[in-house]
Amino acid sequence: MLSATDRYMARLIAVPLFSTLVITALLLILDKMRRLFSFIEEQGGPVSVVWRMLANLIPEYLSLGIPIGLLLGILLAFRKLALSSELDALHAVGQSYGRLLRVPFMYAIVLAVVNFGLVGYIQPISRYVYEDLRYELRTGAFGASIKVGEFTRFGKDMTLRIETSKNQGRDLSGIFVKAASSGGKTLAVTAETGQFLATDDPDVIIFRLHNGVLVHDAPDYKTPRILSFVGHDLPVNLPKIESFRGRGSDGGRLEMTLPELVRVGIDAKATAAAKNQANSNFYFRMSEVMMMFLMPLLAVALAVPPKRSTSALGIFLAVIMVVTYHKINEYAESMGMLGHYPPVVALGLPFALFTLLIIWMYHVLAHQPGGQPIAAVERVFAKLTKAIGRLFRIFGSKRIVVAS
Repeated sequence: MLSATDRYMARLIAVPLFSTLVITALLLILDKMRRLFSFIEEQGGPVSVVWRMLANLIPEYLSLGIPIGLLLGILLAFRKLALSSELDALHAVGQSYGRLLRVPFMYAIVLAVVNFGLVGYIQPISRYVYEDLRYELRTGAFGASIKVGEFTRFGKDMTLRIETSKNQGRDLSGIFVKAASSGGKTLAVTAETGQFLATDDPDVIIFRLHNGVLVHDAPDYKTPRILSFVGHDLPVNLPKIESFRGRGSDGGRLEMTLPELVRVGIDAKATAAAKNQANSNFYFRMSEVMMMFLMPLLAVALAVPPKRSTSALGIFLAVIMVVTYHKINEYAESMGMLGHYPPVVALGLPFALFTLLIIWMYHVLAHQPGGQPIAAVERVFAKLTKAIGRLFRIFGSKRIVVAS
């Protein structure tokens, strides 16, 4: 049963946690949205595909935002308690750091389970679906990509040009079509207007033309045959589109779920390179999930500033440490994949060192009287700030003297 203090802590953590998570995901989505719209414009696909592609990127962005959100949520909650002296009051009535961390660890357990599901199962599949959508856009699987004012090729035998397009591509005008067939036969058509119509065959569409001229030529014709028409239906064969590759066949480890990585890692028939890639990515994902359980300790260690200080250096250091650890993990994963080190050593050593550092920082704060793990950094930062301030004042006074 949660006490009143636990419920208070839960409210303090919830707002910055979910706010950070939402803001992080939105920033990543907005940045990717701009690139996707440019990609869609180049490939000529429907705009609705952008939302499908973004939806398949959300699991990846959530897996990045959840650790940061958990860290900042707990850190900002404890920082507020420390600056308002509520933390001292809670200690005075017997609430130790260990007791106050009950609710943060509840958040950490729930979010670690969510993150495990994301990186272990949902993210690999959504990444494959995202790559499938990119492939379909490039190959034209979403329909013919016709750019107004340019020549567009349908396979090897047909070329089309449209002068103007209205009503979202339903009404076309200024049409030129040239098609070739077996035996050297060619067909050239010009028409004032036209529109595409679907047929029962998904590989064939009808191009209905109005008010135009048709020129038919063949090697056995003395002169090309010319025909004026009011209406003419021209069948258009859509280009054959190859099926997209199987999941994991080219995307490799990033499109494999955790059980699939384990099977490849212990498969006696797999090559050494395949085993190294599978094991390295497996340990990378697991270390990212396990680090979630250390976020509460790191957040508390960096949240409480020294007495009579309101410095926000702890927030800056917390983000830097998490990002640095993530980048070190990526480098260690690449070293394990290349076979320079065993994957368990390449990924396990940074995790062990980071764990020891966090436990030491928390121990200094929680179990040493007056202990402050970032006190030395705070002092250096304060001296550096004062030195920079003096330089600004000196240069500012020199400018005033010169101007006078």
